[in-house]
Amino acid sequence: MASSGTPPTLRAGDRVALVAPSGPVGRDRLDRAVVLLRSLGLDVVVGAHAYDRSGYLAGTDAHRAADLQDAWCDPAVRGVVCARGGYGATRLLSRLDWTALATADPKLLHGASDVTALHAAFAARLGTRSWFGPMPASDVLTDGDPEPVSWAGVRAAWFDGAVGPLPGTRRLAPGVADGPLVGGNLSLLAAALGTPYAGPTAAGAVALLEDVAEAPYRVDRMLTQLLDAGWFDGVAGVALGSWPGCGHPEAVLADRLGSLGVPVLAGLDVGHDRPQRTVPLGARAHLDADALCLSFP
Repeated sequence: MASSGTPPTLRAGDRVALVAPSGPVGRDRLDRAVVLLRSLGLDVVVGAHAYDRSGYLAGTDAHRAADLQDAWCDPAVRGVVCARGGYGATRLLSRLDWTALATADPKLLHGASDVTALHAAFAARLGTRSWFGPMPASDVLTDGDPEPVSWAGVRAAWFDGAVGPLPGTRRLAPGVADGPLVGGNLSLLAAALGTPYAGPTAAGAVALLEDVAEAPYRVDRMLTQLLDAGWFDGVAGVALGSWPGCGHPEAVLADRLGSLGVPVLAGLDVGHDRPQRTVPLGARAHLDADALCLSFP
């Protein structure tokens, strides 16, 4: 069982389903991901359509949704692991049978980037706590040997429910905050606004934000959208992950978030860079911008 406040944990021998809800995954890459997960002693089953490709998607919407739903509703499956991000998870949300999903036993959900859409919707509809971290078919884990810090974080999270303190590098606004960790990829959070599948807002929470390959003006636009929509109303603090390929967005982040009057810590190894740490969405977080640390007591 998971420790208090964290997602469900795994044991050797547990069955996990590897699904591809977003972008396509090359056969060799997915096969390496299966080997990697089996090295943990897990019984790995692959979604029936995980090897499919339909343009920039890993198969049709219907097939990707079916793989996800079948995995979540299978009582023999203890964890659902998303192979990679890309694009496409939002297209599945209206195709899922949320009543059936709600009757399933709680299980581990792991992914990042585009999988933010699933984290948000599952949290809002099912009350699911989940793991935001590197995916097994991503380059950080299956381009040669897994990046050691990233892989160690996945193992500790899944089997022990443990996340050590994460150091940041820059304090954008001072102070200390406590609250559940919410958020994820900025683009996906902004895209969910106004839909039935938007996840928890940042009210009373520590908001985690990260992104990749977005110009500073686009980061500005998405932050402004979240601000104007009230997503940040009542936020306790803000934790900023990595922003590779985003130019130098720190000035934009400080400008748009500094006026919130809450602590803002930047430079956490969460997101798309190396290493990629695993963090529990929905679990209680302690943000100390002065000590440059995010922890999960």
